[in-house]
Formats: sequence, C-alpha cells, structure tokens
Amino acid sequence: MEISGTATLITGASRGLGEALALELGRQGARLVLVSRSLAALEPVRRRICAAGGEAYALEADIGSKDEIYPLAGAAAALVGPVDLLIHNASDLGPTPLRLLLDTECEDLERVLAVNLLGPFRFSRVIAGSMALRGRGTIVHVSSDASVNAYSHWGAYSVSKAALDHLSRLWAAELGERGVRSFSVDPGEMDTQMHAAAMPHADPKTLARPADVAARIAALIRSPATPNGGRMEVTANGSQP
Repeated sequence: MEISGTATLITGASRGLGEALALELGRQGARLVLVSRSLAALEPVRRRICAAGGEAYALEADIGSKDEIYPLAGAAAALVGPVDLLIHNASDLGPTPLRLLLDTECEDLERVLAVNLLGPFRFSRVIAGSMALRGRGTIVHVSSDASVNAYSHWGAYSVSKAALDHLSRLWAAELGERGVRSFSVDPGEMDTQMHAAAMPHADPKTLARPADVAARIAALIRSPATPNGGRMEVTANGSQP
C-alpha cells in the first residue's frame, strides 16, 4: 500500500506506539486523523507532524464507547475523505497492578473488551464497507504476545488480544476478495507508559523503541508481500509471520 497521500486513522495516537506511528506515517506523507480520549494529549503530536510539513487532525473519542464510533467515522471522513488505512492501536490493560482472573471484576473485563475488541470491531464495521466498495483498504490490528501465550495476571488483556487476532483473520477472509487487507502485528515489548504500568520493574534499556517498531510496521503496510490475515511479529531484526 502506498502511504503517501493515504487517508489514515490511528487510534490511541497520543503516546507510545500510536504516537510513533503517527510521526512515522506523517513523515511518509499520510493524511492523518489521530484519535485519543484526550484532545490535549493529541495536540503536541499533531503540531509536530504539521510543523514538519505533514497533514494531521486530532479528534477526541473513547473507542470503547459505542455511541462515539459513528460520529468519529463521520468526522474523520469530513477531514481527510474515505479512510483507506485504519490502525487499531488503542488498548486498555485493565486495572494495574495486573491481577489474577479470579480477582478480576466482570466490569473490568467488560471495559477491556470494549476498548480492545468491540471498539475495533465497531469501527471496522463502519469503515470497511466503504473500503470494499472502493476495492482498496488496509486494517491493522496491534496485538501482543499475550494473545498467544498464557501469562499469569494478564488474563483480561490476553483474552481481548487473542480475540482481536482472530477478528483480523475473519475480516481478511470475508473482505480479501474485495481488495481489503487485514492483518495483526505483535510489536513486542516496548519502552512505553503502558509497559511500565504492567511491568514497573522492567529495565527500559532492554525494551524496543516505539519509533523503531513504528518504522517496521510502516514497512509491513507498504509491502505487498504482507499476508492478508497474517499475524506478524515485529522483532529487533525485522518482521516475521
């Protein structure tokens, strides 16, 4: 997929990997709509992109809220036109310190699923139809190694990311013949606020830089060899299925 000039929407774009993806794709010429629950947190990212000559807009929305999805999609289309690149990056860990499933409240699991699974489903459902009609589009789901490994205390997050991986495969199976590509990426362990909240004793020097991971994800988006329905692990040396 050609990134330059592509109408692109990134959720969770105010910090961490979302911010890094916004800066990287903005540098490559994407026309960006950045989404976060805090407009104030998005503004510094938007300004950096625009100061470098890029095009970026900031929209405040809670991806976990069903009522905010349609207005958000409409606002994004009004700003940059029909979205051709949709990146589901927003995530919720649940309460920290992370806890056992036996100690997880039903309401906390519901919130994690709302942000990490239902939000991407609802948002893709609104946008992917237009992609299919135009015969082009890419949907990227940011996953985790917790989606394929059972780590104690990571239950709610793990369940949501495992389901997200399969949601990505289902979109690929149903929309691939109409020119819509869907894949998920496992970015590995990164030096982010989310990782620090989950694992406060981890040494940041051992973690990947979000900017480096973002560059590799951008390469996956550009590459026609990236498999539709694939789950890609972004490693220190590149990316692999």
